[in-house]
Amino acid sequence: MSNAFFKVPTPVNEPVLSYAPGSPERAHLQQALNELKNNPVEIPLIIGGKEIRTGKTEQITAPHDHSQVLGFYHKAGKDEVELAIKAALEARTAWADLSWEHRLSVFLKAAELIAGPWRYKMNAATMLGQSKTVFQSEIDAVAELADFYRFNGFFMAQIMGDQPLSVQGVWNRMEYRPLEGFVFAVTPFNFTSIAGNLPTAPVMVGNVSLWKPASSGVYPAYFIMKLLQEAGLPDGVINFVPGSGGQVGNPVMASEYLAGIHFTGSTEVFQNMWKTVGNNIFNMKYYPRIVGETGGKDFIFAHASANVKALVTAALRGSFEYQGQKCSAVSRMYIPKSIWPEFKSLYVQEVSKIKMGNPEDFHNFMGAVIDRGAFETITAYIDEAKKSADCEIITGGNYDLSKGWFIEPTTIVTSNPHYRSMREEIFGPVLTMYVYEDEKLDETLTLCDTTASYALTGAVFASDRQAISKIMDALRNSAGNFYINDKPTGAVVGQQPFGGGRASGTNDKAGSAMNLMRWMTARSIKETMVPAEDWVYPFMA
Repeated sequence: MSNAFFKVPTPVNEPVLSYAPGSPERAHLQQALNELKNNPVEIPLIIGGKEIRTGKTEQITAPHDHSQVLGFYHKAGKDEVELAIKAALEARTAWADLSWEHRLSVFLKAAELIAGPWRYKMNAATMLGQSKTVFQSEIDAVAELADFYRFNGFFMAQIMGDQPLSVQGVWNRMEYRPLEGFVFAVTPFNFTSIAGNLPTAPVMVGNVSLWKPASSGVYPAYFIMKLLQEAGLPDGVINFVPGSGGQVGNPVMASEYLAGIHFTGSTEVFQNMWKTVGNNIFNMKYYPRIVGETGGKDFIFAHASANVKALVTAALRGSFEYQGQKCSAVSRMYIPKSIWPEFKSLYVQEVSKIKMGNPEDFHNFMGAVIDRGAFETITAYIDEAKKSADCEIITGGNYDLSKGWFIEPTTIVTSNPHYRSMREEIFGPVLTMYVYEDEKLDETLTLCDTTASYALTGAVFASDRQAISKIMDALRNSAGNFYINDKPTGAVVGQQPFGGGRASGTNDKAGSAMNLMRWMTARSIKETMVPAEDWVYPFMA
């Protein structure tokens, strides 16, 4: 039995290694890449700690090389989902009753494994499976994932330390318990760290979960699951059930034991899940906690006083790192006419230097988009812009699927601020720019605020402090994460808690105590030391 107040180690953000030529980490990573490429993996379901092979399989290939087979995975159906729910509920009591420091120790160990002996395997799996450059992979699959496990434990302890006031003769206290039932974690392909956070944040505070990774993100997700097992996660606490949305999601959403949903993905899918919960609510034991981050139409708003070189760098990195496949990626810009000629000249020049190809070649800044579906969706926007009288393509516009799903960094300049690519999330390397008259600043701010339905990330570039203040105020509801003179990507756990509103999600801020609170339910306890023995009040005399 615990008989001390335990202090969680103060977390520090995991350093990002350089992978410079001749560095030891570069050699270790190359070895890991070769090992994974030469050993295709068969990925089973993992339910109650047991590996289950359904025989319904899907092949996994590298997005940048169709011929590179990384393995295949088995797909769950209704029977396996019901088995996973049963396993989670059976594991729930023992896991919830385990003292919090023992639960936390599993994830602190997982963080050390990620930063240590698993570092290069996690990087290699993300580079091969998601076509990320080594830098994008390092900040995601290593640094951010380790940060989630370290910081979330620290936040959990902070929450539990938040206790109510006690007056003389009374001891008031607050108990923080996990939810009843299970949490359904649905994770995206584009961030290994998000895949590792969504099922574990609820689990850390005592819940159990079913985890459905995106079909195009099963490969790195499987390695996370194996890592958690090595870290000591008990059987059944997280149940790994890859498969199609309908085959997995429908039986999960119909369960009376659904206690929460932790989701990152498309707005349409999340809205349908919310609707399903509403339709099923009379058959459920609990009101499910629904937490979601659902994309964005993220912007950079430039003022006439902006540093043009910094603006170009932010536009290029913010739009084209990881092929624009980030919820936070810059996909629209508002640029004043007074700086447009200088900006355009430098921007086109710099984008022309971008190299694209296999991420194993460290000269490349970009890889391939994730799969055929993404390729076809993104290129349809490009083809439409080529035909539009409202648009001019000033960079890119070409694509090639012969070897991998490659799309050039494409920039559209539109004369129509409501053009489709200014409104809709494309999730690819496509940036649309609108040039506004300097004297129409207020009008353009209104356009920026109202054109798209999302409100995830945004940035202002200006040197004029009054302009910064004015633009921030006008766009206060346009972004949950707002940046001043920086690209609106690259949020760091513990530094910029991440999430947005409107059609971008519930803004429960992954990487903060706010998110952890969503997976806890509190019990207020009042203990009276000397209880009253006479029911008569003094006023009654």
